[in-house]
Amino acid sequence: MRFLIVDDFSTMRRVMRGMLREMGFDAVDEAADGAAALERLRESEFDFVITDIGMPTMGGFELLAAIKKDERLRQLPVLMVTAEARKDEILRSAQNGAAGYIVKPFTRDTLEQKLRRTAPRLFPSE
Repeated sequence: MRFLIVDDFSTMRRVMRGMLREMGFDAVDEAADGAAALERLRESEFDFVITDIGMPTMGGFELLAAIKKDERLRQLPVLMVTAEARKDEILRSAQNGAAGYIVKPFTRDTLEQKLRRTAPRLFPSE
């Protein structure tokens, strides 16, 4: 399974990469904004995207819209991450096809629970 983490803060990308590694996922790539993420998504194959909402150049909602418009990418699950638990953002995420939504700060257990709920195929029966 290959993940793409999209966040404008390198520390947050590093933290999420570490959480995914603890869960057994070593194939993780990173992008600092939605534009860079979209380029990577079009160049390589990924199984899951975790993206921050508020970023310069291209934010998470714009990235989500671009993914859902692209025939090759539209089935890719996208988990939206934000520092604010705003109902309008949660609703907008769901309406635009996000697989889920998570609020910073979060623990590895919280991320794992969200991934298990949104993409159970990532965790074969144990």
